[in-house]
Amino acid sequence: MDTPPRLAVDRLLDDPETRIIVCCGAGGVGKTTTAAALGVRAAGRGRKAVVLTIDPARRLAQSMGIDSLDNTPRKVATVGAGDGELHAMMLDMKRTFDEIVEAHADGERARAILANPFYQSLSAGFAGTQEYMAMEKLGQLRARDDWDLIIVDTPPSRSALDFLDAPKRLGSFLDGKFIRVLMAPAKVGGRAGMKFLNVGMSMMTGTLSKLMGASLLKDVQTFVAAMDTMFGGFRTRADATFRLLQAPGTAFLVVAAPEPDALREAAYFVERLAAERMPLAGLVLNRVHGSGADQLSAERALAAAENLEEGGIVDQESGKAGLRDSGAEPTEPAHPTETARTANPPETGSPGTEGDTAVVDRITAGLLRLHAERMQVIAREQRTRDRFTSLHPEVAVAEVAALPGDVHDLAGLRAIGERLAAGVPAGA
Repeated sequence: MDTPPRLAVDRLLDDPETRIIVCCGAGGVGKTTTAAALGVRAAGRGRKAVVLTIDPARRLAQSMGIDSLDNTPRKVATVGAGDGELHAMMLDMKRTFDEIVEAHADGERARAILANPFYQSLSAGFAGTQEYMAMEKLGQLRARDDWDLIIVDTPPSRSALDFLDAPKRLGSFLDGKFIRVLMAPAKVGGRAGMKFLNVGMSMMTGTLSKLMGASLLKDVQTFVAAMDTMFGGFRTRADATFRLLQAPGTAFLVVAAPEPDALREAAYFVERLAAERMPLAGLVLNRVHGSGADQLSAERALAAAENLEEGGIVDQESGKAGLRDSGAEPTEPAHPTETARTANPPETGSPGTEGDTAVVDRITAGLLRLHAERMQVIAREQRTRDRFTSLHPEVAVAEVAALPGDVHDLAGLRAIGERLAAGVPAGA
């Protein structure tokens, strides 16, 4: 199979035209670690970078030596080289929503919105809110122009495609037919208005009441009245950020593991990015297994292990193995003491005894079986990579070898960055 192009990570990080890098992919494939490692490496190469993470595990703060991350970018010490700097932050979706309200409504109206139960439910956990607020925060960071590189760790959604779909869904919700129905009573007024509201809400009340309880209609009506002048802005900002993601200065990195589900999700995302005309830089393949003894196949390793365990040619009776190979007849010992030594061998455990040999054989057989298992994993991962690259041979690839443990400090992030920069394409 043809080798896919190599993903030149350093060239991407060094390019001053690259202003936004979006790390996306299925959950649990190492997006947060990849985003953090890219930020550390970019700062070390002179870029002024900020990493925006939406990972609830908060591992990013720990690995960067920061007590905690919040909605405000915090500088990471001793990372940048020359003019390079690194800042990090964690998206607080409710705080981001609150900031939007405070920025686009006067004091009294903002307080009314923030105190409204329907708004509190919407801002804290409504479907798509996290992804929409990630878009909002990205737009805010880019507008400030305080950093020349923004690296985004996308939300750990059920599907990686939610990062692109959810902002449009929430924007449509806040600026669509549903809101127009809710706004109608205020425009019509009086009993006619309430009658209209009740008709319009009849099909929606069942679902929304599970969120808001018996006072749903009153809370929603109050929310809509207070937010009346803001609804159009949600859709406008979502569209603006979506266009920003399509701009030449943006680069998407699809992060995956060499597993069928993760690479299937990665393939969907590659196709979706192409359909949306968004710039794909390449695929980062994390946790790839390798072996320093890959000349020894799994089959040969298993055969050797079985031979040791089942007492093959290395386990003949004492003094017979060499004779069997040579075809020579056994001879009488030269001296009676030789017979005694043969009949009464030294105690097991003495150097050079059969007991020692058996222990060594068992250990060797176990190591051979472990090697065989590793080679089978490597072969399985290679087949999975080959299926992806056969579908998308144009996608550049960087592989990152599996590590024995989690990354928990800046040194580990630097090591990941070095592996990313030196990533070897699948099949090489």
